[in-house]
Amino acid sequence: QVQLVESGGGSVQAGGSLTLSCATSGYTTADSACMAWFRQAPGKEREGVAYIRGSSMTTVADFVKGRFTISADNVKNTLYLQMNNLAVEDTAMYYCAATGDMCRWNRISRVSEYDYWGQGTQVTVSS
Repeated sequence: QVQLVESGGGSVQAGGSLTLSCATSGYTTADSACMAWFRQAPGKEREGVAYIRGSSMTTVADFVKGRFTISADNVKNTLYLQMNNLAVEDTAMYYCAATGDMCRWNRISRVSEYDYWGQGTQVTVSS
């Protein structure tokens, strides 16, 4: 049974930084698998933020490029999201997600590609 547990959210002023963590149980970030961070604000659709395949191939959404960095520690089976220069628009519930053994990189931004989801951690940015 795969379980994902996010942590590290909180309240921060605009321009500040937070680091989110996703601890996994029963899951290994193998080279052919993908993990991701999504976020969702109330009343809005869930949107992809950052993606990683194995522990080396990464990409991020345009709206966080240059500010957010995704990484994974395969020994600890933990996913991270470093968020710098946060803006009010970044306020959302942030979710960790993981695919099965085979990840389709060209569909990496689709919610339907992910088999496993965490419960989310809230990030609130104020001005």
